[in-house]
Amino acid sequence: MTDSSPQTNSNDVPGAADVPAAAEGQQQEQRRGGRGERRGGRRGDRRNQERDSEWQERVVQIRRVSKTVKGGKKMSFRAIVVVGNEKGQVGVGVGKAGDVIGAVRKGVADGKKHLVKVPLTRHNSIPTLSNGRDGAASVLIRPAAPGTGVIAGGSIRTVLELAGIKNVLAKRLGSKTPLNNARAAMVALSSLRTHKETAKERGISLEQIYS
Repeated sequence: MTDSSPQTNSNDVPGAADVPAAAEGQQQEQRRGGRGERRGGRRGDRRNQERDSEWQERVVQIRRVSKTVKGGKKMSFRAIVVVGNEKGQVGVGVGKAGDVIGAVRKGVADGKKHLVKVPLTRHNSIPTLSNGRDGAASVLIRPAAPGTGVIAGGSIRTVLELAGIKNVLAKRLGSKTPLNNARAAMVALSSLRTHKETAKERGISLEQIYS
């Protein structure tokens, strides 16, 4: 009788010397992949840190507020924070939390959600006069010559400085509330337009605006 069992070829069976080599190759690939992931993670962290370093936060006001509930009064903190990169972007945020740090953190996040793009001139001023109103607060912002500085007070000064404006005149007309004044300044800055944008909206040339 003939033996019908399949015969294994000696060349198909990996030798003992080949198994460690293959295992070492896989380990080296895994190490390389791990290094690449680490490098990618580090680069991502650096980019996030650079983005965060561009923004500056200033706390305008921290107040202790209360809310009447069924069992009595619930105390918390309210923080008014201004966020800006001094390159034409600024925002005002409000945060409430049980502790001051949490309220400031929420205020920063809220300010970054409500950013306003401010057109700046080559002298770091605003192109035209602007008025802003929020509630009972009214703010007048006027461009100034180089070397004038930021002539403003309270929360309006904080908003203008973090927006990157170096020469400007501002006057508070009405309420003295810091939050309303900051928001009124944001309304005034958001309504600013460059001469080129104004000419395009009116459908006239830039020379006709200057004449």
